[in-house]
Amino acid sequence: MISTPKDLEAMTKAVKDRLDRPIVLVGMMGSGKSHAGTLLAQALGLDFADSDKKIEEAAGCSVQEIFQRDGETKFRASEKRVVSELLGSGIMVLATGGGAIMDMDTAASIREKAVSIWIDVDIDELLKRIKDKGGRPLLMGDNPKKVLENLLKERRPAYEKADITVRGEGLAVAQLVDRMVDALHEFLCGDGRP
Repeated sequence: MISTPKDLEAMTKAVKDRLDRPIVLVGMMGSGKSHAGTLLAQALGLDFADSDKKIEEAAGCSVQEIFQRDGETKFRASEKRVVSELLGSGIMVLATGGGAIMDMDTAASIREKAVSIWIDVDIDELLKRIKDKGGRPLLMGDNPKKVLENLLKERRPAYEKADITVRGEGLAVAQLVDRMVDALHEFLCGDGRP
């Protein structure tokens, strides 16, 4: 854990100096990818993009409306295209939708072109974070906890392939960002690391 602001400042500078590809945040809905990603990008002086927001901008409607109107298959095709375009847009922080990593081509592109960070948060914490928020089409139904458990079980093997895993529950967003900077520093600057 980072002990002082001076340590964090030195680590942030080292990460900036060594980073040569995008940082991609993966994880379940509610894990904090968008909020923490925005702050991580600010800390590193990078642009931030959220693949779901880019899809919404292109479609002129929400992810929930895309799911209702066009179905999940069409949404996932758009997601694959948008993530691929963003990965080719230079060094940035990119928050992906929770299921983006499940597409084999998308997962391969992320492995090849980016440093990936899985923000791992337990189910109960995820449920607390998203229970009163709309716009989660996969959680429409009687038992959101069961849906989350099934989604995590299905997605965990893909998330576990991320370059870096950061536990996210019980942390303020600023603390999560500090942990990501620390983990990026170790990944990029540690002995035997790329």
